[in-house]
Amino acid sequence: MKFFMMMFFMIPLCLMKNMFWMVQMLLLLLMFMFMNISVSINNFCNLSYMLGCDFISFGLIMLSIWICLLMIMASESLYKNKFYINFFLINIIILLIMLYLTFSMMNLFMFYLFFEGSLIPTLMLIIGWGYQPERIQAGMYLLFYTLFASLPLLMGIFFIFNKFNFMMIYFFKFYNSNLYLLYLSMILAFLVKMPMYFVHLWLPKAHVEAPVSGSMILAGIMLKLGGYGMLRLMIFFQNLSLKMNFIWVTISLVGGFYISLKCYCQVDMKSLIAYSSVAHMSLVICGIMTLNYWGYLGSYIMMIGHGLCSSGMFVLANINYERLHSRSLFINKGLINFMPSMSLWWFLMMSSNMAAPPSLNLMGEISLINSLVSWSWLSMFMLILISFFSAGYSLYLYSYTQHGKYNLGIFSFYMGVSREYLMLMLHWLPLNLLVLKIDYVMIWF
Repeated sequence: MKFFMMMFFMIPLCLMKNMFWMVQMLLLLLMFMFMNISVSINNFCNLSYMLGCDFISFGLIMLSIWICLLMIMASESLYKNKFYINFFLINIIILLIMLYLTFSMMNLFMFYLFFEGSLIPTLMLIIGWGYQPERIQAGMYLLFYTLFASLPLLMGIFFIFNKFNFMMIYFFKFYNSNLYLLYLSMILAFLVKMPMYFVHLWLPKAHVEAPVSGSMILAGIMLKLGGYGMLRLMIFFQNLSLKMNFIWVTISLVGGFYISLKCYCQVDMKSLIAYSSVAHMSLVICGIMTLNYWGYLGSYIMMIGHGLCSSGMFVLANINYERLHSRSLFINKGLINFMPSMSLWWFLMMSSNMAAPPSLNLMGEISLINSLVSWSWLSMFMLILISFFSAGYSLYLYSYTQHGKYNLGIFSFYMGVSREYLMLMLHWLPLNLLVLKIDYVMIWF
């Protein structure tokens, strides 16, 4: 509750003049305060009203605060142009409040409320600060895909309350539901949010039209909401899951492979990164659906790792976009000639994206592969392909942007500034240093 109050009272601060960096510093302070709370390993703690925090929530809330803080940092061009910055800051704070409440709610209905509520500030980010006129269409896609799937979720929640007379997420582990329709309605919303192949079309659209901050929050946190919801609710549908989950795993494995191929067809940097997100999230869906320890563990680690890595890659794409005013791979060529040190960051982010050690992505991918192969050895073939191609498109993006003959249309160019390098470092360091404490997650999760 105290963190909620702190965020809430940051809203008036956003309305004051010259408070852009102050808000960011306060978020950093909030981050360190939140890091220092004691989290019980196997129970909800820090209970207050309907809020509670356990290990899963803890990591995801921390990621939310971190990404929001970096979003403000990445949006310096808005500050320079004085482009509705007060409203922008309020939007980010409200979004952070929504996310914080979503991850720490113990009441299922309130969880649904904030799960959907976080859509509104994101929509405002895309429509208000996006680049092309198509952003309206992208916003519509985002809204209708997610709302269409989450109305059944609301009905399902009402049904559960009507039948079992409780709504606390913690109690779900004492019950087991055998209702197919309930299972379907509860799970669909999260699959669309993830997004699963077939219902993923809103994601690349939203990413391409969103401003850098919108892309960061979409890739960093919004996709994790679906995973979080499934981690919480799967325990309620154990019997049914054993019968039904193979459907989602199959779709995700084949879909992950298709999407990996689709990445090679992209000429828009942001679009490529967005599609790679879908490929990674399909592995996370598979991990959760296997219902085993390794799967839950791997999907959790992968969600944190992907949040940092994907967000960092969008920052890199935006740094190029601010220089060249284009995201096309035909124009973003030979950049190693202009920004050699930025090339190093491109390399580091790409290597994390293809799950190279010592990134969290590697740890997550190993766990996910473990869980899936133990679930069925047939999944091995698709996993081999997905892993191979994920390295492939990461290298494709890297080599295409950094090497080759640069575009002669580039007349003036300024090097990376310290703010950008700091931003990239703040993405990369937690991504690769958290591995040192991975035993903490692996043993206790």
